[in-house]
Amino acid sequence: MDIDFRDFPLQRSSEQRVWPWFAKVEALKKEVTLRDVAAAAGVSKMTASRALRGAQDVSQATVLKVNNAAKEIGYVGNHLAASLTKTNSNLIGVVLPNLTNVVFSHVMNGITEALGNTIFQPVFGVTEWDEDREYEVIKNILSWRPAGMIVTGTGLPASTRLILERANIPLVQIMDTDGEVIDSVVGFSHEKAGYDMAQALLKIGKRRIGFIGCIVNNDRRAAKRRVGFRRALKEANLDFCCEVNEAAVSSVSLGRKLMQEALQDCPDMECIYFTNDDIAAGALFYCIERGIDVPSRLTLVGFNGMDISNSFPGRLATSVTDLTGIGTEAAKILLKRCTGEKSEVSERIVLEPRIELGNSVSNAPTEYD
Repeated sequence: MDIDFRDFPLQRSSEQRVWPWFAKVEALKKEVTLRDVAAAAGVSKMTASRALRGAQDVSQATVLKVNNAAKEIGYVGNHLAASLTKTNSNLIGVVLPNLTNVVFSHVMNGITEALGNTIFQPVFGVTEWDEDREYEVIKNILSWRPAGMIVTGTGLPASTRLILERANIPLVQIMDTDGEVIDSVVGFSHEKAGYDMAQALLKIGKRRIGFIGCIVNNDRRAAKRRVGFRRALKEANLDFCCEVNEAAVSSVSLGRKLMQEALQDCPDMECIYFTNDDIAAGALFYCIERGIDVPSRLTLVGFNGMDISNSFPGRLATSVTDLTGIGTEAAKILLKRCTGEKSEVSERIVLEPRIELGNSVSNAPTEYD
């Protein structure tokens, strides 16, 4: 609100000069209340409250008028106070292992886009693959009485599972469908994803296959992919001819380092399976630098199908996952549950990865079904 000081002429008292506009400035500093919004919009306090909450029995014209009034006078609301008068807030808790990994950035985008035009606000917590930290993050978010939760992975520790079960709110576990699920789940089987990729590589003649990974202590999904891949090799009476694994967070630079170590140990590998595209890309950079032809001399296989997997000469083979779709579908389930559309219905949505072999082998198919 603009103040024209010309509207407030200077006045004097016997003691001092008095500036009447100063009182108006001070008034502007006070917290704006719902009553102020209602007055500015010309509606009742109850109508203003319902309009701001997006109640379906309030006309769109009134909702627009109230929201415009709230914006004009700087009203932000008091969700903490509101939470004391109802069971749950409008928060959606989202627990992810990491935010530096672009994989989870795509998942976040799906969640935020799906919740964008609703009354629900996502609140993110990061665990860095640490189970103790995961428990504390989930416990802290639950203390704010969220309307629902999105948690990464299955196979949660007993203590974490217990607090989620006792919260008695809609829950969606994402990224992984292997293992015991508490409520709803969106994702795919990582063990099957590893198995399917091994089957695809065996079908096009790959035999001397190595493994390079960065399975951190509690990255259960990467570990499952390795188990599935190795199971397919065992069925073909094979095993990894070389394995290099480091308990660290994945990165391109780590992939380069591990690739050098693997080739020193086993220079005659014809294919390498990586835990994800990041470290596979780092391995590709090392091969380019050393003059190793990818893929005719060595096939590099990543996971997730990120842009980096097909942005360089010697395109990586990979499993393309719908990361944004996983976030979107999880948020949609919670929206249905939290708005009462399907208040008691758990869902299981499987978004199978798509295998792309790229130009890994001459005359090989680009996709494997």
